[in-house]
Amino acid sequence: MLTGSCLCGAIAYEVDAPASAINYCNCGKCRKASGSAFAANVSVPRDAFRWVRGQDAVRSYESSPGKVRRFCGQCGSPLIAERPATAAAPVRLRIGCLDSPIPNPAFIGHIWRSEASDWFDPKQPMPEWPEFAPPQA
Repeated sequence: MLTGSCLCGAIAYEVDAPASAINYCNCGKCRKASGSAFAANVSVPRDAFRWVRGQDAVRSYESSPGKVRRFCGQCGSPLIAERPATAAAPVRLRIGCLDSPIPNPAFIGHIWRSEASDWFDPKQPMPEWPEFAPPQA
């Protein structure tokens, strides 16, 4: 089972199905919705997804015809995207809000690189630190 919640904890959800492979969407709408270079997503079957807390705090925005992005009305955390009028369409989880690990994650890769920001290159090696970066001179 996958579980997730928003930053403030007002909203929580569960999924009784395995996640699809992870993709990183670089399209302009996902970049703006996430406030970052890309949105990290997995898809799950609609009938396996359910809100378990705070559904009244969920807010929605139709970012393109038929595509609805759902987020917390209190803290702004992006939670899911879906096409509610299409019964067979999966729910796309924004995996930064998952509280549980994804068992055996698989990766699709970066999609919509044609709309990617000019300041992020996934091929560029970057240093890593366990917490904050050391002070820069």
